[in-house]
Amino acid sequence: MNPGTYNIRPQRRADFQLNLTFKTSEGDVIDLANYTVLAQVWDKCRTTKYGDFSVDTADEEEGNVVLTLGYEITEVLPDEAYYDVMLISEIDGLRQYYLEGIVRPSQGYTEPEEV
Repeated sequence: MNPGTYNIRPQRRADFQLNLTFKTSEGDVIDLANYTVLAQVWDKCRTTKYGDFSVDTADEEEGNVVLTLGYEITEVLPDEAYYDVMLISEIDGLRQYYLEGIVRPSQGYTEPEEV
């Protein structure tokens, strides 16, 4: 499987969510019951990791997940970073990249006071 490409533009100092539906190259939904989903943000050379997406399964049988970058990660992102999403089969251990892209945050000017 070749990963798809999708560039994202989160706001700095805000939570960013990305809703995904995992499908095969034939368009069939992937039941995520036997998979682990991982996603991370790195610099281009992969020397600095900016953070992990949290992964919440919205509908496992329909392949739906919500990936979230929390505000504590979006506030430290550089002007350009890179992310990818990996599926790991819990049956055979196969690891495949599903999606990749560039992260180019927009500034976001409102800065909430700490509560």
